[in-house]
Amino acid sequence: MKILCISDATDTLIYSSVAPTLYKDVDFVISAGDLPLRYYDYIQTMLRKDVYYVYGNHNLEDFDRMMRGGKGENVFEEFARTGSAHMMPQFGGFFMDGRCQYYKETDLIIMGLGGSMLYNNGNSQYTEKQMQRRISKLVPRLMYNKRKYGRALDILITHAPPRGMGDGEDLCHKGFECFLSFMEKYRPKYLLHGHVHLDDINAPRISEFMDTKVINIYKNYILEDDTLGRRGS
Repeated sequence: MKILCISDATDTLIYSSVAPTLYKDVDFVISAGDLPLRYYDYIQTMLRKDVYYVYGNHNLEDFDRMMRGGKGENVFEEFARTGSAHMMPQFGGFFMDGRCQYYKETDLIIMGLGGSMLYNNGNSQYTEKQMQRRISKLVPRLMYNKRKYGRALDILITHAPPRGMGDGEDLCHKGFECFLSFMEKYRPKYLLHGHVHLDDINAPRISEFMDTKVINIYKNYILEDDTLGRRGS
């Protein structure tokens, strides 16, 4: 299986006329956030590939246009409280933030936990306890997956990294401790995140925690794994 992974910064190669040829053998696209929905819409149109995405903590202009409903309610607060995404901006991709879903066509279980550590009370920011509560809401689904499919999930998409795994010391870029305990308990094959910009192309992207490969997918990263999904069947 071949996955185009993107996060945080647009890529001129993807925005070029050669993109359909360059990425023709990609199975689908995963985004870890901080990219505008129009970028995903362009990718889905040009590459004709599904896009699975979470929100980051920047580039929320599409979301901001829908922050107020007809009665003046804060749509983001409703989403954070209830987990309901029915009022969130969509384009045809798969919004995975706060969701865990099995996809029969690929035989993959994908889960998303977007947002960063709370640092200025902005949108899509969470305290450690709030992120842990978001995980707790998905535990019944993870247990169901374990019983039915023999595993809780395959790929976890986050915006922020796990604590101590390529994160920063400033509060904004600090990773979540609860992602470490999550990986220890549920053993996803991959945790794909962004948020930490890798301006040095030689900077290390990949680390491991128990059974999970943690990858910073900043800008553009191709994940190839012939044991993953239908190709590995």
